[in-house]
Amino acid sequence: MRFSMPGFGPKPVFDAAPASGGGEFGDLPDWDLTDLYPATDAPEVKRDLDWLEEACNSFAHDYEGKLADLDGDGMYECILRNERISQVAGRLGSFAGLLYYQNTVDGERAKFYSDIQDKITNFTAPLVFFSLEVNRIPEEKIEQVLTHPDLSRYRPIFERMRKMRPYQLSDELERYEHDMSVVGASAWNKLFDETVADLKFEVNGEELGIEAATTLMTEPDRAVREAAAREIGKVLGENKKIFARVHNTLAKMGEIEDKWRGMPTPQTGRHLSNDVEPEVVQALRDAVVAAYPKLSHRYYELKRGWLGLDKLQVWDRNAPLPLEEKRVIGWDEAKETVLEAYAGFDERMAGIAAPFFDCGWIDAGVKPGKAPGAFAHPTVTDAHPYVMLNYLGKQRDVMTLAHELGHGVHQVLAADQGELLSSTPLTLAETASVFGEMLTFQKLLKGASSQAERKVLLAGKVEDMINTVVRQIAFYDFECKLHEARKGGELPPEAINEIWMSVQGESLGPAFEFMPEYETYWSYIPHFVHSPFYVYAYAFGDGLVNALYAAFEESPEGFQEKYFDMLKAGGSKHHTELLKPFGLDASDPKFWDKGLSMISGFIDELEAME
Repeated sequence: MRFSMPGFGPKPVFDAAPASGGGEFGDLPDWDLTDLYPATDAPEVKRDLDWLEEACNSFAHDYEGKLADLDGDGMYECILRNERISQVAGRLGSFAGLLYYQNTVDGERAKFYSDIQDKITNFTAPLVFFSLEVNRIPEEKIEQVLTHPDLSRYRPIFERMRKMRPYQLSDELERYEHDMSVVGASAWNKLFDETVADLKFEVNGEELGIEAATTLMTEPDRAVREAAAREIGKVLGENKKIFARVHNTLAKMGEIEDKWRGMPTPQTGRHLSNDVEPEVVQALRDAVVAAYPKLSHRYYELKRGWLGLDKLQVWDRNAPLPLEEKRVIGWDEAKETVLEAYAGFDERMAGIAAPFFDCGWIDAGVKPGKAPGAFAHPTVTDAHPYVMLNYLGKQRDVMTLAHELGHGVHQVLAADQGELLSSTPLTLAETASVFGEMLTFQKLLKGASSQAERKVLLAGKVEDMINTVVRQIAFYDFECKLHEARKGGELPPEAINEIWMSVQGESLGPAFEFMPEYETYWSYIPHFVHSPFYVYAYAFGDGLVNALYAAFEESPEGFQEKYFDMLKAGGSKHHTELLKPFGLDASDPKFWDKGLSMISGFIDELEAME
């Protein structure tokens, strides 16, 4: 995910959005969500809701207060029932969520999504006891039941639960936290989504949504880029109070929960959910910040010269190079490019990706009310993932397609692990997506017909890597500073602006100067709202993939099998275990320098072309 939805027969309350149809990009696909449910009023929805309510109540009746007495057979049956509940709840939530993100301003969709969330939260409330009770079972008893041959594969689930033991609240408070979730962070998330989706930007007489407006900052015409950048800043500035309220509230909620749980830092919860050690993340962060001068500072100085400017403005950051050919890349060409790149690595990879195009698993068009950005949602393991794009025919859109399809391939391969073990930590979730991008880039680079084309491709890749590594670590620093500052009291928009600008100048370097309107650009980035501290996972994934790709180039023999085994593992193994077959270790601080050296090497080649 970049920045982590839903025939014939009786007419439903509403269908997925109508097909995007033709146009300058060709026929863009829309989701067919009938693999999840035929419609919002389909009898299958009620059937599963009724089953879920009964299954949760009977689970609590059969197991609450009794987990410590279960033997291996009993615990195995308990886990299987828990897994089935997760699967049905996940299917319902995925269907409602995908429909909603397809049009966040549609009142019926918003109501359906909210109602489903409420029901799932209410029905699963009796299950809160499970992890709390497991964590009260003595270690020797857990080890004894885990000797059961079928249960032993679920060991990672127990290990992750027990890592939360020091931060557990009382049973009563955990139930309260669960029940309040629908009017807590998720409610503020929806307010943010709906506010962003409703924003309108007028650029050169045309009214645009956020996705189309930000895309204008990649146009060749500098006046168009500037007009878009200033209009985005103006509109965000007009809405800064509501965005500041969202951030203040969520940061304070996080602080209160951390205090009650005894978590030492605001980032602790994210590190635990990512199954990654804080010192590994700190080593990544420090390595990237130390590399700013040889990465972003050096590259943007090159770009400043290419564009013939004394200073770069924010609207020049993603500008095309003067020698770059301006053309629209049709959907069919984008599809062919990515599938060929995947097949060049391994035919199986292209085979897994092909149904996304053929079976209605991608929603590609830009439509009113549609959520911005792009993501791949795994849904549940007895269905398949769905990919959302906002395709506008740019080279970057092709790379985004490669990225999200990488997620999709990963999610398909991991599905055999089952509902509880298929989901990977965010740090590892970006591995296949970034690897898919790298395969596509290398294919295009090898096919470059001139030095100029090679330069454009290299520059584009460097910019993408800077956006993935440098920008995301700067975003992580922004979040860390924001949450720390919020401990001192309410932050007015101006204070948040100041924090934002402090990390922007440091990360982008002296080639830039910043328009005043840029200070509010923090406000529309969804990761800060939906998944605090998520963003370092992008840098983690990019560094890991750079090291993986270097290993592939050095020793291609047998690499594909090891790579597929890693993806099939899903969330069943720790990052140290997954990387061991490749001779890599992310806990080694020098590991990150290997990944960063690939970016630096691309910049070396660009400098040599001057």
